[in-house]
Amino acid sequence: MVDAPLIELHQVTKKYEGGPPAVDDISLTVRPGEAVAILGPSGSGKSTVLNLIAGLDRPTAGTVTVAGTRVDELGESGSAKYRRTRIGMVFQFFNLLDDLTVGDNVLLPAQLAGTPRSLARARAAELLETLGIAQHARVYPGRLSGGERQRVAVARALINRPALLLAYEPTGALDTASGQDVRTLLSELNADGQTVLLVTHDLTLAQSCATRTVRLVDGRIASDTAYANTDASSAAAGVAPFPTEGAAR
Repeated sequence: MVDAPLIELHQVTKKYEGGPPAVDDISLTVRPGEAVAILGPSGSGKSTVLNLIAGLDRPTAGTVTVAGTRVDELGESGSAKYRRTRIGMVFQFFNLLDDLTVGDNVLLPAQLAGTPRSLARARAAELLETLGIAQHARVYPGRLSGGERQRVAVARALINRPALLLAYEPTGALDTASGQDVRTLLSELNADGQTVLLVTHDLTLAQSCATRTVRLVDGRIASDTAYANTDASSAAAGVAPFPTEGAAR
């Protein structure tokens, strides 16, 4: 039996005042276990697509369904609950809280979701160990390298076992070595079955992590290419929107 889509955008359009559509009649399906990279020039609508999937924005027309939830129909509280329980988000500049330790940063989404503290702490410890940063649990983020901080951000995104991991330019603020570290991490997560959707200008990231690339131009899908032999495919609370591009795109 073929898996049902995890993400389904059907004839989605997003218009802002004073310009052409940021997203123009897009239909897109992502199945469980895929790692999809959304590429395109500035102003192509990449960030808008992620904001719609994250429930941070609503389409002007069309439907957005993620993990069985009609995201476009959610109110404010429903959207917040959806982000806590169904998706995890990783940002270019980490968005860690500097006055909390690494361990407490990772625990925060589980606490907001009402997970019993003992279970949340066990899950956080598991993730920190798996991601190779257990030794930093009591350290504050400002003392870590960029690559280490991004690993903390990934652990935080995964603590509630989301069906979908969204990543906005996850290597954009990193040096070459740290960027390679994060590329390897995302590939390993996808190989373990985590569905990943990322927006990036980093072609190396897309080529090394994605099982599929979707290119946008002027708010429309210009190409949608699946790869059969990539490394990634060979193994099987309040949050700001992702930055929009160009003129409200």
